[in-house]
Amino acid sequence: MSSEDTAAGDHAVVKGEPSGNGRIARASWYGPGFHGRKTASGERFNAHALTAAHRTLPFGTRVHVRNTKNGKSVVVRINDRGPFHRGREIDLSHGAARAIGMGGIGTVTMVVLGEKRG
Repeated sequence: MSSEDTAAGDHAVVKGEPSGNGRIARASWYGPGFHGRKTASGERFNAHALTAAHRTLPFGTRVHVRNTKNGKSVVVRINDRGPFHRGREIDLSHGAARAIGMGGIGTVTMVVLGEKRG
């Protein structure tokens, strides 16, 4: 796990908008009950990291997520599968949700940035 994934305060808020229109989606977060467990990608889940779960995006994909309520944004790395609740498209780690000021279920704009190389 890279240092940029370890804490919500490390490079969490992104200034400006990424290229592309993005997709409006419902998001939720998960964390405390899963901290330390293996994710679908095989790595240990860190509730404080800037990661997320998505049903179909490849592991390692970077996604720019912006909270439509307050404009705060973060780049997360997909490392797990989910969410498993109807109507939700992405499950943010607790650290990522905190970074964008999302307390429960929220509406976000998602822009897929691509897969991390190397």
